[in-house]
Amino acid sequence: MKLQISFDIMDLQKAISTAQQIAPFCDTIEIGTILIHKYGIRAINEFRNALPKTTLLADSKIVDRGKNAATLFAQAGADWMTVMAGTSNNVIHAVCTTAKANGSKVVLDLLDAAAPGQSAMEAKDLGVDSLLFHRSHDETGDLEFLDNWEMIRGNTKLPIYISAKINRKNIDTILELKPDGIVMGTSIMQSDDPVAEARFFYELVNK
Repeated sequence: MKLQISFDIMDLQKAISTAQQIAPFCDTIEIGTILIHKYGIRAINEFRNALPKTTLLADSKIVDRGKNAATLFAQAGADWMTVMAGTSNNVIHAVCTTAKANGSKVVLDLLDAAAPGQSAMEAKDLGVDSLLFHRSHDETGDLEFLDNWEMIRGNTKLPIYISAKINRKNIDTILELKPDGIVMGTSIMQSDDPVAEARFFYELVNK
């Protein structure tokens, strides 16, 4: 199981500094959408310069102009980028084709999928490399959305990552589902010692 740590704070330099310390205790560093909104492609460039050997994912949430957007993120240094399941198959395919031509990979974000099971089923043929199953950060409630896990898992053999405001209280519930990876952010970044917290979860998923 892989651990991906997301950086959605507003301070780019703080994010990079913390990422450099945390990098040994995760498989992927995610450059969050908020950082991309605030700093644009510069955020990708600076993370890449600071972490030349670390796998970086840009949470780009592409919905249009797939070829152009994928080219920008790949050439800026993103190993992975996200495209939204709710956009058209043509956009998803364009992102995947362009990303691969530039040496990058693509995550299909199921957040806005009209039919998540169908999106999962079609993903591989469109060129997608993995799926992200989660709910909006602004949603309240616990883990009810995970009721759809079997529908997603049963419709694809691609790796699936779960993001669910994961913390020490609910991690066991997530691990029972045996996803290919988990995405964490807030519980690590808001802890008293982000490095120690990252190490705790990294060691837990790698038991």
